[in-house]
Amino acid sequence: MTPISRRAALQQLTLGAVAAGAAVALPSPLAAAQPATAPSARVGRVRQSVCRWCFSKITLPDLCVAAKKMGLQSIELLQPSEFAVVKQHDLTCALVSNPIVDFGAIKVGPIAKSWNRREYHDTLVPAYENHIRLTAEAGYPNLICFSGNRDGMSDEEGLENCAVGLRRIMPLAEKLGVTICMELLNSRVNHKDYMCDRTAWGAELCRRVKSERMKLLYDIYHMQIMEGDVIATIRANHQYIGHYHTAGVPGRANIDDTQELFYPAIIRAIMDTGYRGFLGQEFIPKTPDALAVLEQGVRICDV
Repeated sequence: MTPISRRAALQQLTLGAVAAGAAVALPSPLAAAQPATAPSARVGRVRQSVCRWCFSKITLPDLCVAAKKMGLQSIELLQPSEFAVVKQHDLTCALVSNPIVDFGAIKVGPIAKSWNRREYHDTLVPAYENHIRLTAEAGYPNLICFSGNRDGMSDEEGLENCAVGLRRIMPLAEKLGVTICMELLNSRVNHKDYMCDRTAWGAELCRRVKSERMKLLYDIYHMQIMEGDVIATIRANHQYIGHYHTAGVPGRANIDDTQELFYPAIIRAIMDTGYRGFLGQEFIPKTPDALAVLEQGVRICDV
C-alpha cells in the first residue's frame, strides 16, 4: 500500500468537506438559536428588559405596548417622572436612571462627573437618597450610578473616594431594599477616561463598600471591548453583579450573526451562576424596523 502524505490527506478531507457543504447548507448558529415559536411558547427563563434611550424615537406608551407583545417585563433607565407610564402597562423598571443635579455651573451624577470626587458627595448623597426612596416606593429593584472620569486622578484614589461616598447612601438602600449598580463602561471607544472600566476595579469597590446593596452593572458590550473573556469574567465575579446589559460588538449594533459575541452561550453562563435578575437589551437598532430587531435580540437571548 502506497503511503499517503499528510498534505495529501488534508487535501482529500478538504475536498470531501466542500462536497458535503454543497449538498447541505449549514444554518447560522445564531439563526439556529432563534426559536420559531410564538412569544408565549418561549423558554421564558430569562427575564428581559429594554433600555428606553436606545428606542427613543418610539413613544414610551408605544414601546410599552410592543414590549408586552414580545414578552418583555421591563423598560429601564427611566426617571421617576416616567414610572406611571410603565405601571399603566403592567411593566416594571428593572434599573432606574441616575439623578443629575447642579453643582455650581456643572451637572453631577452623569457618567463623567460622579462619585470619584469627594467634593461632589454632599450634593450626590441627598439626590441619590431621594431617588432611592422613589425607586422603593415604585417597587423597583435597582438604581444606576457611575464612577466619573479620571481627569488625572489615580485609580486607587478614585476607588477610595467612591467607596467613601457610596457608603453614605447604603443604610437607606439597605433599609428600603434598593440595589445601587455602578456601571462598567469601556474607556477605549465610547467613554474616554471613565474610571470604572474594568471588572476587577468594580469588584474591589463592592468589597470596600461592604453592602449586599452595592453591585455592578456588567455591560457585556463594554466589557468585551475592554477585557474580552466575558464568560470566564462573569463566572469569577458574578457575586458582585446585580444587572446585565447587552449589545452587539462592534458598534453597539443589533444582536445577530454580524457581530463577534455569541449571546446564547453568554446568557446560559449568566443563568448558570444562579442569576435571576433582569437582562437589559441596550443595543442601538441598525435597521429601520427597530422593533423587529429588538424581538430578534429577545429571541436569541431566550435560552
